[in-house]
Amino acid sequence: MSKIYNFKPLDIITALDNNLRFQEALPINVAKYENDINEFKTLVLNSSSSEELLDKIRQRNIHKDKRMTFLKLFRRCVSTVIDTETSKKISKISTQSLIDAYSATFANINDLKKFFRSLTEAEIQTLSCLLAEYDTRGLSGYELTTLFFSWFKNNFADFEIKGPIAAGRDIELSSILSDFDDLNFPCDFIIYHQNKLVAVGFSRYDSTRGGAQSDDRTGGNALKVAKLKNYQMKTNNIIKVIFLSDGPGLAHNDTWQENCRLADSWGDNARVTTMKIANIIITREWLLS
Repeated sequence: MSKIYNFKPLDIITALDNNLRFQEALPINVAKYENDINEFKTLVLNSSSSEELLDKIRQRNIHKDKRMTFLKLFRRCVSTVIDTETSKKISKISTQSLIDAYSATFANINDLKKFFRSLTEAEIQTLSCLLAEYDTRGLSGYELTTLFFSWFKNNFADFEIKGPIAAGRDIELSSILSDFDDLNFPCDFIIYHQNKLVAVGFSRYDSTRGGAQSDDRTGGNALKVAKLKNYQMKTNNIIKVIFLSDGPGLAHNDTWQENCRLADSWGDNARVTTMKIANIIITREWLLS
């Protein structure tokens, strides 16, 4: 029973119910974002063009959190093609370069002024919820990692597990193994036994996933296995790999099938598990074999 495909996906998925329902989150989101929305409104009303508005909201004297909110509002209301991951890089990417590339997509400033002058409470509530859409992203993953670390420490007292439980820098394998020459192998956690590295691990909680997103994720995992295989061929050392893959997204057929293939991708050196079956999949005998 060491293979994940011996189970039914819905029987082994861990349900982490850590997000607020809409009606619970609404007043919190409004309290968090209403002032920034009104300040953005003032900036709109005092700008002569959408280009000028973009320049105003990318100034260094604006606190980074408020600036990010303004940039999200710009994407929602002015130009849907300027993603915040790009526009937030105020040191590396100039405002003028964004204007040159995307100004043709900007909403007309007069139309923006008309909208914001008559902004209703209901529209502020809607914008607040849109701004908060990804505020809890990653929390389920952090909770999953916390659960796994706690379970592992309680059941493997003579082993040591290291890694960032919440937000933090991943452990680059080349910084642990001097003979691992691939400089791009960040691990979510690593496991030692008597000061010897025996396994590396990757933890993901997918609330929902399928299609191209699933292909990207599992394709990246397959590449990790390939790199560990290559390391074994060069050094004759085997480092086992654990894929802690959990969440409702695992029940998507394409994601499930890819994880099942991953479980057979390197003999018994790679194992895929959820929290519910970790005590079956991850064993002392396997780690030390």
